[in-house]
Amino acid sequence: DPRAAAEHGGAIGHAGIAITSGLIVMVMIYALGNISGAHFNPAVTLAFSLAKTFHLKHLLPYLLSQFMGALLASFLLKYLFPENEFLGATIPSGSAEQSFILEIILTFLLMLVILNVAHGSKEQGMFAGLAIGSTVLLEAMFAGPISGASMNPFRSIAPALVSQQSQFIWVYMLAPIIGAALAVPCWKFLNQSEKVNYQNQSKSIEHE
Repeated sequence: DPRAAAEHGGAIGHAGIAITSGLIVMVMIYALGNISGAHFNPAVTLAFSLAKTFHLKHLLPYLLSQFMGALLASFLLKYLFPENEFLGATIPSGSAEQSFILEIILTFLLMLVILNVAHGSKEQGMFAGLAIGSTVLLEAMFAGPISGASMNPFRSIAPALVSQQSQFIWVYMLAPIIGAALAVPCWKFLNQSEKVNYQNQSKSIEHE
């Protein structure tokens, strides 16, 4: 986040922020993907529930864990950098409507990648961490200066509450959930189309 970079006099830079975001997601997926599925994002967890690859009985514990983790991280930032006014809060550089639309698109693309590389609701496997981390890096690289490239409601809500910068909280609360939810029917349609094409190819081979 640009506010975090400010603690280093701008030495990290926008590219450094984007790379760090992608790498930490990748590392945590490889570290925790086979244990919990590496669910850091409530929009992703809710979308997996819509896709019926995540059991509803686990939904509330996961959401509570994600929110508590985000809050603890935000309070840690407040303790470490008490002079920082924003503490990583996500704030649009343009209009709220612009960031709202952009966050929907970003989260849609991220969720589409996750659905195609995750095993059920678990983000694991040789390439899952690389694919998802690279997507976060790419989206943070081009959209970070505009909307903050949050793609995660709690990642924005928690620092906004702790820093009392909550004027744009609705953008980052709604847009990622909408974007992730829209990816589910698209993923189902694409996979159904692929399945039909495969079946048609199989029948053609059998008749030859």
